[in-house]
Amino acid sequence: MVSRAAVGGGERLRIVVMGYVVRGPLAGPTWHHLQYVLGLCDLGHDVWYLEDSEDYPSCYDPERQEVGTDARYGLAYAARVFDRAGFGERWAYYDAHTGRWQGPAGERMRDIACNADVLLNVSGVNPVRPWLQGIQSRVMIDTDPVFTQIDGIEDHAKRARALEHDYFFTFGECFGRPGCSMPDDGLPWQPTRQPVVLRAWPAAPPRPDGLYTTVMLWDSYDPREYKGQRYGMKAVSMEAVFDFPSRFGRRFELTLGGMTSPTQRLLEAGWLLRDPIATTRDPWTYQQYMHGSKAEFSVAKHGYVASGSGWFSERSCGYLASGRPVVTQDTGFSAFLPVGDGLLAWRTPDAALAALAEVEAHYEHHCRAARELVEAHFDARTVLASLLDAVSGVPRTAAADQA
Repeated sequence: MVSRAAVGGGERLRIVVMGYVVRGPLAGPTWHHLQYVLGLCDLGHDVWYLEDSEDYPSCYDPERQEVGTDARYGLAYAARVFDRAGFGERWAYYDAHTGRWQGPAGERMRDIACNADVLLNVSGVNPVRPWLQGIQSRVMIDTDPVFTQIDGIEDHAKRARALEHDYFFTFGECFGRPGCSMPDDGLPWQPTRQPVVLRAWPAAPPRPDGLYTTVMLWDSYDPREYKGQRYGMKAVSMEAVFDFPSRFGRRFELTLGGMTSPTQRLLEAGWLLRDPIATTRDPWTYQQYMHGSKAEFSVAKHGYVASGSGWFSERSCGYLASGRPVVTQDTGFSAFLPVGDGLLAWRTPDAALAALAEVEAHYEHHCRAARELVEAHFDARTVLASLLDAVSGVPRTAAADQA
């Protein structure tokens, strides 16, 4: 366990962040993990990024539109991204398929991990190999609430992987609160949220002539069912707003991925569609796309909404930081985030239309409020310091002791 004195007293910690940049070389996942790396560096810690290939084909190549074991595209992508972010020498990739280490930290990563104080396994998408098991504080960050807990209950292998960690944090900030039906998998989940490195996300001038946009997958994976409740994807949530272009005007654009998306039906309904590969080819192209938007209009995964999880989108954080209002489906986050200025939450189609009308009527006010909200509630310096402080103050759990 990291001592409270070490964190509160300002001692420099060695932290290994694990994520999904090489295997998922697209802007959204990259920013999601880069915020942790850069934010912890800004707090003065000794930070390293490590990614694992997994033992099955999981490397996505957006040029070939293929998933396999070849990481060449992702490795070149990661090198460009980390170099531009000023983190170029501090990352490594372990390829379990060949037994080789890649990246500038390469073979040094085993020794680095042996002397690390904290492991942050963001989204839990990396296995905890033997050379990581000596790290005294291993933290799993659940960014897919409800689905993570169902997997932990029903999939013994995923349960075992979770139990390789000592501490458990979730984006489902309503877990355990009245009205939240997130399944209880017996792990001591604590709330956390996406950190935003504000220096990396400058606010852009308002774009009153822009479109309402978002970036989304139609179906991320198959829906889940637990105790008679079905938890679906964004495809389910979109049905309630499918006719919005006819009700509010042809001003909605989707950067849309997913093999099952009903492209023709969306076009006929008046939605504008953009190529997701072009928009998300690197973190800064993605950021420029947000800057060119008027605001974000989005739905959430049906499972997040149906459970009242309190999940909030890391993508929406990017819009807010860019000074773009966000009109998005309420998953329960309105219980702990201020809504109505900059961030407008909705539960019904009529409420969504009213929120859009409010943005139209007071656009520049909502642009300013959006940036102020992310500064107050998502600043990486605050979010990550709070997470590390929680690790210092929470004892090792009985569940984790069973690992």
